[in-house]
Amino acid sequence: MGAIDAVPEPDLLVVGHRVVTVDPAREVLVDAAVAVTDGRISDIGGAGELTARHPGTPVVGGPDAIVVPGYVNCHQHLTGDRLLRSAIPDDIEGHVAIFDWAVPAHAHHTGDDDEVTALAGLAEAVANGYTTTIEAGTVAHPDRVAAAARAVGARVTIGTWGWDVDDAPFAAPPDEVLARQEAVLAANPPGGLVTGWVTLVGHDLMSDELVTRASALAAERGVGLTFHISPSDRDAASYLERHGVRPLVHLERLGALGPHVLLAHAVHLDDEEIAVLERTSSAVAYCPWAYLRLASGVTGAGRHVEMLRRGIRVGLGCDAENAGDAIDPLRTAAVVAGLAKDVARDPAALTAHAVFEMSTIGGAAAIGMADEIGSIEVGKQADLVIHDGTRIELNPLADDVVNQLVWATDGRSVSDVIVAGRPVVADGVCTTVDGAELRDRLATAAADHARRAGLPVTARWPLRTV
Repeated sequence: MGAIDAVPEPDLLVVGHRVVTVDPAREVLVDAAVAVTDGRISDIGGAGELTARHPGTPVVGGPDAIVVPGYVNCHQHLTGDRLLRSAIPDDIEGHVAIFDWAVPAHAHHTGDDDEVTALAGLAEAVANGYTTTIEAGTVAHPDRVAAAARAVGARVTIGTWGWDVDDAPFAAPPDEVLARQEAVLAANPPGGLVTGWVTLVGHDLMSDELVTRASALAAERGVGLTFHISPSDRDAASYLERHGVRPLVHLERLGALGPHVLLAHAVHLDDEEIAVLERTSSAVAYCPWAYLRLASGVTGAGRHVEMLRRGIRVGLGCDAENAGDAIDPLRTAAVVAGLAKDVARDPAALTAHAVFEMSTIGGAAAIGMADEIGSIEVGKQADLVIHDGTRIELNPLADDVVNQLVWATDGRSVSDVIVAGRPVVADGVCTTVDGAELRDRLATAAADHARRAGLPVTARWPLRTV
C-alpha cells in the first residue's frame, strides 16, 4: 500500500466567537476557527479542536472576534476624485459634478497621482473590510493603479478609460480604446489578485462599434465588462433621441449585454429594461450613497429590490469620493436596507440579512466570482474579515449577529483583514502601506493637482487661522 501524503499544516488559524459563513445553509458558527493553507480555506471547525490540533500555527482573532467573509465592492473609482475628496459642492447637479469637476480632475492626473490615490482608496477599503474591489475604469495610468493594488494586497479588477467621444480626456477611436483595454488584460491576466477587466465610461459616451467590440473582447478573454448607465434620466433621454429606444433595449439589440456584463447604477429603468436584464443575465452594481449625494432620484426611480426578487444579480458599490465618499461596506448595506423599507413603507422589503448577502456572496455572484469568494467554505479563497467584538456597539452581542453588524456598526469595527491568506489589516490599520508617508504624499499631490487643474476648490464656510 502506497504512502499517504501528509496533510500540510495550515499557515494561519482565524478564530472567532461567531463565524458568519454565508454558506448555502447560512450557518453562523459559535466558537469556531477557520484554517488557511496556501491562501485558501482548508478546514473549518471548533476553535478548541483546531488550535489543539495545530499548536504551532499563528492565530488571528480570538474569543471576542466576529469573523465574516471579505466584503465585495462592485463599483469604486480609485483615481480622480481622491485628490478632491469631499471638495465638490453637494448642491450641484450630478451631471455638473461629473463633467465640470471630476472629468477635468482626471485630465490633470499624472501617473504619480493615479498611484497615490489608488493606494489611499484601497488602504481605506481594506481597513473597512473590502477585500475585493471592482475599479470603475476611469484610470489614465492603469499600470500605476495595478501597482498600488499589489502593494496594498487587495483583490482588484483593473480597467482604463474607454470612450470614443470628441474633446474628452483619453478619448480615442475604437481601435485605440480597445488596444488600451487589451494591454491591461495582457498585463493583468486572470488568476492573480489583480485582474484586468474591459471598462468603458458608458452612458451615451460610446459608439455602437465600441460597446459591441468591447463586450466581445471581454467574453472572448473570460473577464468582465463594466460601464456606467442610467444613474439619472439623462441617458434614457439621449438614447431615445438617438436610437428611438431606451439604453438597455438598444444594447441588447446590439448583443452587447450578457452574464459577463456588470452595469454600474441602472437606476432609471423601465419595465422593458428590467426584462432585458433578466433575459441577458447582466448584473448591476448599486451605489446608493452616490445617488443620494447627487440627488439622482433613486427613491422614486430605483428598482433594485425588484431586480433582486426577479433573480437579477445585484451587488453594492461605493462609487467615488465625491459621490459615495466613504468606502465602507456596512454603511452602504444599512442605507440600502433603510431606503428599501422606507420607500415601500414595508419593514420586510429588504432585511439586514439580504443586504449582508449583497455585500458578500451576492456581490461575488454579480462579478462572476461566487465560486471563489463571498462565503467561508472549504476550498474558497481565504478572504476574511474580523470585527472587534469588544467594541461597545457590539455589546451585548446579539444572537442575530448579522442584524447587529448591519444596523449597529460600520467599518470602524474591523480589526483584521486577510486577503488570499495574507493579513493586510491589523488593529484596524492597513499594514501593507506606511500610513504617515501616504498622508504626506496625498497632501502634496492634492495641492499640486489643485494648482494644475485650476478647479475652484474652496470651503463654503470661511477658514480663519488663529
